[in-house]
Amino acid sequence: MSSANSASELARRLAHHAEAVCRHYLRAGHKEGRYWLVGDTLGTPGRSLYVRLSGPDYGKGAAGKWTDGATGEHGDLLDLIALNRGLTDIRDAKDEARAFLSLSLPELPPLPGSRSSSKPRNTSEAARRLFAMARPIAGTWADMYLLHRGIASAIVDDRAVRFHPHCYYRDHDDAPTRTFPALIAAVTDDHGRITGVHRSWLHPHDIGEKAPVTSPRRAMGDLLGNGVRFGMRSDESTPVMAAGEGVETMMSLRMVMPRMPMIAGLSANHLAAIQLPPSLGRLYVAVDADPAGRSGMERLSRRARQLGIEVLTLSPRLGDFNEDLRRLGSPSLTADLGSQLVPQDGARFLLAA
Repeated sequence: MSSANSASELARRLAHHAEAVCRHYLRAGHKEGRYWLVGDTLGTPGRSLYVRLSGPDYGKGAAGKWTDGATGEHGDLLDLIALNRGLTDIRDAKDEARAFLSLSLPELPPLPGSRSSSKPRNTSEAARRLFAMARPIAGTWADMYLLHRGIASAIVDDRAVRFHPHCYYRDHDDAPTRTFPALIAAVTDDHGRITGVHRSWLHPHDIGEKAPVTSPRRAMGDLLGNGVRFGMRSDESTPVMAAGEGVETMMSLRMVMPRMPMIAGLSANHLAAIQLPPSLGRLYVAVDADPAGRSGMERLSRRARQLGIEVLTLSPRLGDFNEDLRRLGSPSLTADLGSQLVPQDGARFLLAA
């Protein structure tokens, strides 16, 4: 891999334009002396996270280095972009950084040793093309995969999740391209426009297993504030909804609450940042047991309450709601949720056990 494509070189190039990076990704912040101050990596208002805007390329006081005094998180600008956009795969973070440098700063000369870049990819447009090429799940390998996970394709909205039989995959930039069957979930904004996709590559032979690759789940496109929406229409009011991280988590809940509007944020950071409908009065947050999941839930809950929205949590009995569905069954999951929902919502949304 050339030095121009390495994570460290991209971080260095971003650091040369640290203020432009901050103004783009952390817009609620402000410059104060040699620092950019903001609330957190998602760019919410505040002062606990600070980014050094100038300094040497490496070592103590280097430009682009940031620290969140509230959480102890720290890193370089490539790390910050990954957290801001909810990108868990380094390849996706590097793609986002390269797109920013090429699209937002077209006048920049190439750094020494870099190769001339091709036309930067519009990842949102690529996401829309990929989703358009995918097919409905019924009768496909994805149908069998989901059934093995306890999820019937009948509850899967084709506007939200589809199947691609030969979705491209690469472990890293210089790795050969391979193809695997994949679940393709549409990431949409609050107007229903597709801004990205989430890909879950599946094992081509073992039903119920993910593909044998380093990163079987990846997202691309404009993710911040958006998510995979189930049973939500932009032209309808949404007084009650549920939100959680994973696509399979929310589809598992839909097995017993198919009429409740839901959204999957895809990561803890993006769960915290999802755009909430203005008509929303009550929000159920499906809790993941890991620390990142709890943090995302707490930040989303705090923001929702500030908007006057009632927030209630939904907690699985086992590791997650899909495990509850598979190991305990739909009647048990229905009973568990019935004790956590407001009575009128249980009567309205839960299927009879």
